[in-house]
Amino acid sequence: MRRRRCLVPADGFYEWKDAGGGRKRPYAVRPKDREPVAFAGLWESWMGPNGEELETAAIVTTAANRELAPLHDRMPVVLPPDAFEAWLDCRNVDAETATALCVPARDGLLEAYEVSPAVNRADNDGPELIEPAPPEATPAEADADVSAERKKKPRIDERQGSLF
Repeated sequence: MRRRRCLVPADGFYEWKDAGGGRKRPYAVRPKDREPVAFAGLWESWMGPNGEELETAAIVTTAANRELAPLHDRMPVVLPPDAFEAWLDCRNVDAETATALCVPARDGLLEAYEVSPAVNRADNDGPELIEPAPPEATPAEADADVSAERKKKPRIDERQGSLF
């Protein structure tokens, strides 16, 4: 916090709401105006176990604002543009002052809506993951829809070659 603060640009994030019975329902959270935001972040460079240099980052969280509290008790720190310079100025802005910027986003900035449980699987990727879930779908129906969709369109990841 004293030396390595950063901004993490984003157009939204996912949050899971406890639906009871051990089930969690996914929600997309995004700015109402659809403009990008910046999360407060921290980064570090360190040596891995094999001597490789690794750079890592983490998003700073805070208590949820009033609108997101029904979903989860925490949320990313969304920094307003006028706080960017202070957050990034590790030389002149001490950690205690920077910590004062870590407050919940103002009410009215974000909107949340339920999305498909397909976001729960790391091998799923695509614009359909941020589409609102049909209001009439039950969790079992949504899971069945996801399974049927996966059977129709096999996903091939062409970013990485096969080892075999």
